Amino acid sequence: MLDNKTLWDNVLVEVELSVSKGNFSMWFKDTKIIKQEDGTAYLAVPNVFVKDWLYNKYHKFILKSLRNYGDHIRNIEYVVTKDSNRKTETEKINHATGNQLPLNDHYIDREDNLNPRYTFETFVVGPFNELAYAAAQAIIKKTLSYNPLFIYGGTGHGKTHLIQALGNHFKNTFPNKKTYYLTSERFTVDYLNSLSNGNTNSFKEKYRKYDTLIIDDIQFIGGKDKTQEEFFHLFNNFYDNNKQIIFSSDKHPNYIPELEERIKSRFNSGMIVEIPMPDLESRIQIFRKKSEYMGLGLEPEIIDYLASSIEGNIRELEGVINLIKCHTELKGKDLNINDIKGLIKNNAKPKKTTSVKDVINTVCTFFGITEGDIIKKSRKKELVKPRQIIMYLLREDFDISYPSIGEKLGGRDHTTVMHSCEKIKKDLLVDNNLASELNQIRTMMK
Repeated sequence: MLDNKTLWDNVLVEVELSVSKGNFSMWFKDTKIIKQEDGTAYLAVPNVFVKDWLYNKYHKFILKSLRNYGDHIRNIEYVVTKDSNRKTETEKINHATGNQLPLNDHYIDREDNLNPRYTFETFVVGPFNELAYAAAQAIIKKTLSYNPLFIYGGTGHGKTHLIQALGNHFKNTFPNKKTYYLTSERFTVDYLNSLSNGNTNSFKEKYRKYDTLIIDDIQFIGGKDKTQEEFFHLFNNFYDNNKQIIFSSDKHPNYIPELEERIKSRFNSGMIVEIPMPDLESRIQIFRKKSEYMGLGLEPEIIDYLASSIEGNIRELEGVINLIKCHTELKGKDLNINDIKGLIKNNAKPKKTTSVKDVINTVCTFFGITEGDIIKKSRKKELVKPRQIIMYLLREDFDISYPSIGEKLGGRDHTTVMHSCEKIKKDLLVDNNLASELNQIRTMMK
């Protein structure tokens, strides 16, 4: 295993070749690995702005680079420290104003894996997530109102924040009861380790001692037969003993590929609610609340501009606020609307143009099939519907001609495409489930 300095130096070489000189200097300078423990690399950063920006924008890239030099690493913890080689301008300003960062607020409690930052006080409620928020509040008022509670939606829509806010509430309200949060990947690794070590009984005892269990990204147990078997029994144990269970996923349980029907049935016995992409009104609320929390107090004109210009998920919106905060501190003054426009123009990701291939890949991912399945001439029911949905979306949402759609999907006749589009239109009038599927697919494409 490489030592901390050598490992991080190797990663920085990859980073420097992949990002602009300005971004490298601003976000990666004065960072270092301070510890490697239990598959986690602890990365020291100079302030909370750098911490959030690295997590929001570069986390996957950093983790991939780390694993190129240390395949034992499974996670990164970003730790705000004050022992960097030199103080950043932000730190100098904070020291001068007495505005010290609440470092302890960002440490995860290893007893329950809950991040104290995720609370209902910092959760922004808008039209896009009010139903999910109401379901969470119902559980707070009366535990087991919905059991299980299943929250689904795309990456960065606030699922983890909401389910961890529930966990922190239970932890603080009922200190004599045990709450535990983890990802399904961690659950799978724990279980497989218990199998290889011959101590599955200890595994069962570990998880069944909790009163509230929160599992994030549950979709990853799809296709893992042994894990699903153990999860099924754990679920029943919690449910039968009136213990609260909470899950998140990137899609509705009915559309998680290779998920056992008996587990889908258990999920459907509770409350299933979606958090879609934030709409304009919600983005305005998010920018307003996040800017107030960061002490920015942006003018309404700026908030409206940001909300109208950036249509990303919550993490991307938070990343923009962090960027504005950092530049405000570095310049020592509030940014005006022209400053903001320049900043967004130079740093925001360009909007991706959705292609025919994107639509096909998204629908295939949603239904758990391959692009090859769609192209071939098969009339199997499980393939016909996704193929018709692709045709409908290409026609309705992107105004592609019927002959072009047929050509893209294996050289089918344009009359076949017309029939498929008309069928989906008619089915939408009577099939609410189909309408929900289309909404989810469209959300995934944004």
